[in-house]
Amino acid sequence: MLQRMLIDKMENRILVGIVMFLGTMLLVGWVAINENARMASFERQFNARSIERGAELFAANCATCHGEDGRGINGRAPGLNSPHFFGYDYLAGVDRQISALQSEITALENELISLAEEIVDEDTSDVRAQRIEERIEEINTTLNGDDNLDSQIATLEEERMAVVNQLQPATANQYPVELTSDGVEYEPSRLNQIGWGGTLESYVVTTLIHGRPGSINYWPQAMVSWSDRTGGPLRDDQIQDITNYILNWDKGEDWTIDDVLAVQQYSIVPVDPRVAGPPREAVEPAGTDVVAITEEIAGLTGDSARGESIYNNAQPSETGSLLGCSGCHAGGLVAPATEEQWDNIPVERLTLPQFEGYTREQYIVESIVNPGAYLAPGYGNAMPGDFGTRMSAQDIADIIAYIATYSEE
Repeated sequence: MLQRMLIDKMENRILVGIVMFLGTMLLVGWVAINENARMASFERQFNARSIERGAELFAANCATCHGEDGRGINGRAPGLNSPHFFGYDYLAGVDRQISALQSEITALENELISLAEEIVDEDTSDVRAQRIEERIEEINTTLNGDDNLDSQIATLEEERMAVVNQLQPATANQYPVELTSDGVEYEPSRLNQIGWGGTLESYVVTTLIHGRPGSINYWPQAMVSWSDRTGGPLRDDQIQDITNYILNWDKGEDWTIDDVLAVQQYSIVPVDPRVAGPPREAVEPAGTDVVAITEEIAGLTGDSARGESIYNNAQPSETGSLLGCSGCHAGGLVAPATEEQWDNIPVERLTLPQFEGYTREQYIVESIVNPGAYLAPGYGNAMPGDFGTRMSAQDIADIIAYIATYSEE
């Protein structure tokens, strides 16, 4: 019976075809309407998973230098969870307002000149002259009245300076805002600072793939290549995961003053040592012979103030290297705490059989030039192994003198 109703009769077959066609069109339309939303949802889920994987990879590979929270480690490596890294300009809003008022002043002054020329024209009617005089009075009130544009600009300039003053504490960690005799020097964007013409994403990916070998000139260790293309440990998809995790720190327009002050270390403008200043007098590196270095520094006078500067990355060693010791040792982040070392050496280290006959000085010398000889419990081997080529004996003597200032003896 169903066959006779739907198939045998031509009219019914036509009706079934029309219904199926309309159903197909409705289905296609529904899919088309919802495809963008479906793809957007899929992309969000994909990115979320990528960010989660990136967080794990960052903690395992990057946090030792850039900090667990991505805000950098002083003297060791710059923060990436940073308004400067994402190019946030704390002065942009007030600068736009000042610029708009200055443009308005220029436009009104030009209009005054034009009106003054017109009012003296013999062909100007009395009615037109009256209107011109009224307009001139309006402009003069705007330019010279109680709430004139110049006073508004002055108020904004005070607001601007207040923001600059709030940013000043961050300059201790190299945030690029500086008060000069000519005003304020400020570069809010890391990409502008280094002249990068691409996107922030391309900058992160490129840095991870190729590294920054030249960064040894201004950081204790060069940024190495992390890509398996060049012998590193990470695949391209893992590099993208880390990139997505870093980019997820961007707060857009919601960065605050607290954020800028929370960063422990800002980026440094790359310096080419060949043009950074006058030629440096050649200094013999300390080398790696622990006994010989210990004997040499015994005849030197250590300068604790200079040692502190070298230790805290405030000045280079005699060979021209920034060492950034405090980046790992300050607070015991990734190496034994600075303030505990001098007094702990004789009671915790020199009691071990392998250090029989060692003095404090010899132990510190060996820790500097041969850090893999002994690893303090609870810490990995994060100490660079090339300090013997980047420091002189005097540098080591100065740092030892600085460490000794923490003694309670």
